[in-house]
Amino acid sequence: IVREIHKQGTTVILVEQSVNVAITLAERAVFLEKGEVRFDGPTSDLLERPDVLRAVFLEGTGSKTASTSNGVAVSAEATPVHARPVAAAAYGPTPGPALDVAGISVRFGGVQAVQDVSFDLVHGEIMGIIGPNGAGKTTVLDLISGFLTPTGGVVTIEGNDVTEMPPDMRAAVGLGRSFQDARLFSSMTVRQTIATALERHIKVRDPVAPMVLSPAVAASEKVVDEEVGRLIEQMRLEAYADKFVGELSTGTRRIVDLACTLAHKPSVLLLDEPSSGIAQRETEALGPVLLDIREQTGAAMVVIEHDMPLICGISDTLLALELGQVVTRGLPNDVINDQRVIDGYLGGTEEVIHRSGASKKTEPVDETTVDETLLLPVGAPAKPRRSRQLKGRE
Repeated sequence: IVREIHKQGTTVILVEQSVNVAITLAERAVFLEKGEVRFDGPTSDLLERPDVLRAVFLEGTGSKTASTSNGVAVSAEATPVHARPVAAAAYGPTPGPALDVAGISVRFGGVQAVQDVSFDLVHGEIMGIIGPNGAGKTTVLDLISGFLTPTGGVVTIEGNDVTEMPPDMRAAVGLGRSFQDARLFSSMTVRQTIATALERHIKVRDPVAPMVLSPAVAASEKVVDEEVGRLIEQMRLEAYADKFVGELSTGTRRIVDLACTLAHKPSVLLLDEPSSGIAQRETEALGPVLLDIREQTGAAMVVIEHDMPLICGISDTLLALELGQVVTRGLPNDVINDQRVIDGYLGGTEEVIHRSGASKKTEPVDETTVDETLLLPVGAPAKPRRSRQLKGRE
């Protein structure tokens, strides 16, 4: 469809995270990262620069980078000053996993969105989930948090089977969830917004009691005020405490959203792309904040993130997804160097390269035939090659 629009004389600018789609359609590629151009040129040149592809999609190329001891390039400001604890079970109040996901699956009509995904996290462990768009990352969080019902598998939080529970009941047993867009009340101050999030912890709920100046109401409000102050200090929001949410930057609003989530005192915290839409400097400040949350709460954390320096800098392990299935799980450096993960992001197979028609090494293709093998998604098992005639259609 895009090609047909282009043939009619329309200039097309395509914003796309999938390299496979971009090189299939585009004659020219411009790579942006954190507002800076990393590559600008013909797609044929891009195909000859796997180092650029890998840097942008798998390692990050910020101006402020450093290498950790395991060789992963991370933002200098986001690099923790201490060695990352792996499987920090000592944080938990009870032994055993805080979160146990066993073989969860879900279908949407004829599409298998998630298939047999399993992992477990102990208290204080941070696991990052990576994968290209459409890999099923957010769907996995929706299954864990109860916004989707799995067609198979079991979700356990703190030893409680929550597979059939709605989201509010899962929150009551210790699950916290943030979304890609922070939906907060723009006309409320930061202090008021966090106090609202503490509603479930208010001991006196009688609406008549405040009218008669009940001492119990004053005591309850004092507890809430103290907890609001603690969260503001923990999330480093002192300078914004009395500002309206609508006046804050996107990054600061995300921190306020995190503070509201922490107000529920979760033992398991799910974060969906916390750095999405925020500036480079705010992203660099986000890593230490997430590590502080782990240190002070002991919560097990699952973080979906496309910013590789950030996710590698905070995660004990990474889980890579592709087409709704687990590709691999392990230490960050091992996962991002796994060839299956690289191919999933960059489309390193010969089929993808030849499909673009942009490589200098590609032989001319007869436009009257389509090789059905080339229509398979990356990572799918190959079928016997056969071509079909297209009777004059492209």
